[in-house]
Amino acid sequence: MHVTTSEVKQNAVQNYKVIPIMISLLLSGFIGMFSETALNVALSDLMNLFHISASTAQWLTTGYLLTLSVLVPVSGLLLQWFTTRQLFIAALSFSILGTLVSALAPGFEALLIGRIIQAASMALLLPLIFNTILHIFPAEKRGTIIGILGLVLVVAPAVGPSVSGFLIDTLGWQWIFWLSIPFLAIALLFGSLNLQNVSTITKPKIDILSLVVSTFGFGGIVFAFSKVGEGDGGWGSTEVIISMSIGILALIIFIIRQLTMSQPMLNLRAFKHPMFTIGTLMLVVCMIILLTTIIALPMYLIQGLGFSTLKAGLVLLPGGILQAVMSPVMGKLFDKFGPKLIVPMGLVLTSTSLWFFTGLNTSSSVALIVLFHSLIMISNCMVWTSQANGLNQLPPELYPDGSAIMNTFQQLAGAVGTAVAVSIMTAGVNRFMNDVSDKTDPVNGPLSIIAGIQHSFVFPLIVAILGLIFALFIKRVHVTK
Repeated sequence: MHVTTSEVKQNAVQNYKVIPIMISLLLSGFIGMFSETALNVALSDLMNLFHISASTAQWLTTGYLLTLSVLVPVSGLLLQWFTTRQLFIAALSFSILGTLVSALAPGFEALLIGRIIQAASMALLLPLIFNTILHIFPAEKRGTIIGILGLVLVVAPAVGPSVSGFLIDTLGWQWIFWLSIPFLAIALLFGSLNLQNVSTITKPKIDILSLVVSTFGFGGIVFAFSKVGEGDGGWGSTEVIISMSIGILALIIFIIRQLTMSQPMLNLRAFKHPMFTIGTLMLVVCMIILLTTIIALPMYLIQGLGFSTLKAGLVLLPGGILQAVMSPVMGKLFDKFGPKLIVPMGLVLTSTSLWFFTGLNTSSSVALIVLFHSLIMISNCMVWTSQANGLNQLPPELYPDGSAIMNTFQQLAGAVGTAVAVSIMTAGVNRFMNDVSDKTDPVNGPLSIIAGIQHSFVFPLIVAILGLIFALFIKRVHVTK
C-alpha cells in the first residue's frame, strides 16, 4: 500500500503526546514570562527594603535582560546538541532554583543572582517552545497554536503588574516567587514524563569566536540601552557610548562570520525568506509597543493620578484578560484567512490607541484608558500572528535558528523599547520642570510625570506606523502538506 508524505507527517504528529507536552511548555513559559515583568512594580518597595538607589534596583531588570540577550542566540546551537527533554529538564531546574533563591533572598545581591538564574532558564525555554511546536504541529494548525502561545509570551508580561500589585499589597513581594514554584513543579513533572525529542541531534562544531562576539555584541547593545533607561547621563554617558560601540562592532563581526561559515552558530540565512523577515519585524513592533505601555501606563496611574498599586493593576487587568481570550481566537482567524488583513488592522487599532495616550492628562477618563489599553492588547494579538506566517516559510532545518533569531530580537526589542521610553519620558519631565515658575510646588511633580508620559507614547506610535507600512507587504505562506 502506497503511503503519502502527508500521511507520514500526520502519523508522526499523532505519535506525540500533544496535550501534556503543551501543558508543560505553556505553563512553564507563562510563569517565566510573568516573572520577567512582575517584579517591576515592586522596585520602589525593594529600594526602601534593601536601602538601594533606583539605578541599583534597575539591575534586577538589566541583569535579567542581559542574561537573556547573551544566552538566547546560543540556544539554536544547544537545540542541535541536546535532546528536547534534556533541555527542558535543565531549563525547568534552573527556573525552580532561581525562583527559590529569589523568594528566600535576604538582600539585593541574592535576589539579583536568583533573577539571573531565572533568565538563564528562559533563554533555554523560549526557543525550545517554538522549536517543539514547529515540529509537532502541521503548518495549517500553527496559527492557532502560536495564538495560544501568545498567552505565554504576550499576556503573561501584560498581566504581571496587575497580579504582582495585588500580591505586594496583600502578601508581600516574595509571593511573586512563592506563587510560581508549584506551577513550575507541575510543568517539570508533565514534561519529564511526556516530552520526546522532536529534532535531529547533529552536534555541529562549536565556534568559540562566534560565542565570544555574540556575547559582546548582543550583551553590549542591551547593556547600553539599559543604562540609558536608568537615566544616568542618558545617551551621552561614557558607559552608553563605550558599550554601544563595542556591541555594534562585535555584532558586525558576528554577522560576517555567520554568513561565511559552512556551519554557523546562528544561521542568519533565515532572513533570505522575506516573510520570516517581516514576521521578525512585526515581533519587534509588538514588544516595543507592549513594554512601553506596561512601563508608562502604571507610572501615569500611580505617580500621575495617585492611584494605589492595586487600583492601577485593576485598571490594566481588563486588557490582560481580553488579550488572553483573543489570542487563540486571532490564531484561528489566521489559520482561516491568513495575515494579510489581520496584521494591518491590528496596527491601525494600535496606532489609534497610542495616539489617544499621547494626550493623557489629569482629567482623562479611566473608562477610555481601559478601552484603549484593551484595544492595544487585542491588536497585539492580531500582529502576533505574523510570527507563525514567518516561521512557516522556513525549511525544518532552520527551525532552531529561526526560533533563536526571533527570541533574540524579542529581547533586544524589550531592551530598546524600555530604554527609549524611559529616556523620552525623563526628557519630558525635565522640560516641564524647566518651564514652570515654582519648581517646589508639589502639584508640579505629578504634572511633570504626565507630561513625560505623553512624550513617551510618541515613540511606540511612530514604531506602530512604520510597522503598518511593512505589514502592507505581508503575504500568506502556503506550505505544502
